[in-house]
Amino acid sequence: MFGDRHDLPTEFPEHAALIKELHETNQDFATLMDEYTALDAEIYEIEENGTNVTDEHAEELKFRRVALKDKLYAILQANAA
Repeated sequence: MFGDRHDLPTEFPEHAALIKELHETNQDFATLMDEYTALDAEIYEIEENGTNVTDEHAEELKFRRVALKDKLYAILQANAA
């Protein structure tokens, strides 16, 4: 939705504890999550403050966020008990 945050614990509340654990213990997951979090903040800033970017650039950022979210979800699924 427009102007909403999409942090991982909100997106995957059933994996909140695992997200925290992997962020602290798995460097690959932490790197991807940090990139995802920064990208989500950038998109939120654009949407909330009307930052002047092209529609194409905004869509590119959103596609990158989805791709990162898919990678992170795959790691969560592989590590779920």
